[in-house]
Amino acid sequence: MTDEPLKQQTDIARAAALVADPSRARMLKCLADGRALAASALAGEAGVSAATASVHLAKLVEGELVTVARQGRHRLFRLAGPEVSAALEALALIAPPLPVTSLKQSNRAGALHRARTCYDHLAGRLGADLMAALLDRGVLTGYDGIHRPEEAVRDRPASYGRDIRYRMTGPGRELLRELGVHAERLPPRRPPVLYCVDWSEQRHHLAGGLGAALTARLFALDWVRWGAAPRVVRVTDEGAEGLERTLGLVPVR
Repeated sequence: MTDEPLKQQTDIARAAALVADPSRARMLKCLADGRALAASALAGEAGVSAATASVHLAKLVEGELVTVARQGRHRLFRLAGPEVSAALEALALIAPPLPVTSLKQSNRAGALHRARTCYDHLAGRLGADLMAALLDRGVLTGYDGIHRPEEAVRDRPASYGRDIRYRMTGPGRELLRELGVHAERLPPRRPPVLYCVDWSEQRHHLAGGLGAALTARLFALDWVRWGAAPRVVRVTDEGAEGLERTLGLVPVR
């Protein structure tokens, strides 16, 4: 992301038209956790045939919202980048809610609020609580992690934050190293510490290279696992103990 103003006009209508189709919207939401999925899985999630899914995915690839790569005999699709996921989150703020017609849908909505991914980093209450724990433990400094709309200048819910500058501390780097996250190994071309304004919590959650690395480490430790629905994650028993021991974070489960 950049703070520089756009230097050319953008075709918002074209991007909006790609997202507007209900089947494509469901596919995009399914890919919003950053994982690469096969066309068959996306067809099942959207409730369409394989042939119809292929047409929709071709349009999303052509529109540069989705990329495709071949793995053996399969083609795997993923979002073109975190900006697409951020745009979907922003649209969710102004979109009317889908009617909840089953206990399954109600449970899924609750799970998304409780713990989800925002592309490649944690969001929802778990993500915001993790950010708060990193601030409490002095891993990060710069602000208190609360979104205050009346004070915000450029920050808006469901978008990358721009008003605040968080940074890692020296002792924080040591604590992260104990967790298996090495700050010196973060991708050099990606800002290490960014934040998003979490739309469901009205707090900040950690993004950037550190947010992605820490999330990947929690998955590797089996402290968090993917849930039953796209983007949903859950904390394991071992993860609950580990997060409380290392960061003083008691996750809501």
